[in-house]
Amino acid sequence: MKKSEFKFHKPSLNSVRTAVVDYVIIAVGAVLYALSVVVFTSPNNIAPGGLTGIATMLNFMFSLPIGTLIFLMNIPLFIWGAVENGLNFLTKTIIGTAFVSVAIDALTPFVPVYTGDTLLAAIFGGILNGIGLGFIFYRGGSTGGTDIIALNIHKHMPYISTGNIIMIADFVILIMVFFVYNSVESVLYAIIAIFVSIKVIDTISYGTSRGNGKLMFIITNKYDEVSKAIMNDLERGVTLLDGEGAYSGEKKRVIMCAVRPQQVYRIQNGVKTIDENAFIIVTTAGTIRGKGFARKE
Repeated sequence: MKKSEFKFHKPSLNSVRTAVVDYVIIAVGAVLYALSVVVFTSPNNIAPGGLTGIATMLNFMFSLPIGTLIFLMNIPLFIWGAVENGLNFLTKTIIGTAFVSVAIDALTPFVPVYTGDTLLAAIFGGILNGIGLGFIFYRGGSTGGTDIIALNIHKHMPYISTGNIIMIADFVILIMVFFVYNSVESVLYAIIAIFVSIKVIDTISYGTSRGNGKLMFIITNKYDEVSKAIMNDLERGVTLLDGEGAYSGEKKRVIMCAVRPQQVYRIQNGVKTIDENAFIIVTTAGTIRGKGFARKE
């Protein structure tokens, strides 16, 4: 796909305000994520999956700082992601990862840890982990790691879904957990923490119903490129509607796309990369039935 060139333009007050809100919420999410690691999972030998899980195990073996390890392990992935998708795509991922890494190491010396019931540690660690990641994802951020790996592999092997790639990566990490801690219980508690985290992320992102979502209408002259980007990168279907400008009488194609709330920012940023003059409307869809959302009853 041919990418349009970036053009420098002075940001509007609304765009600056939106960016500030984005990063404030990402920072809050990073702190909550860090608390889940510092207070609950790491002190109880629970590796919550992803690079954080690997960093937790390295901390157990060598007493190395978890936050610093997370960021260092992400650096080669940042480079790989920038080569594959462009630096603009990774901006919030790098910032989100930096927030998480700093928060973990900054809070570690000062925050009391919980070393009571390990099951409770897994549950509440998963809850805080999910809330933190939910905030980060909802504002278009990421913590890198297996997300970047999954996206890049899926780009070259589209027949393998990003979800399956992440699941395989977490499975490999769970095998490592068994050998590092020499405990089946540590593996089981890690599974509980991961499961709870995923459920909390789903609740924040989708609401209490899987039928909730956002409906996007995109008007652009580069509708073919935008449609392919949405379908290939986010695995979301699009519908092309026929439209006509009332003033100009010009025929137009309108892209209609039902997406998850946390995908709105990624699509907006991607569309503006292809066509900075695109007109985008986002509205809330109370209920969406069909593939990728709630199934028809």
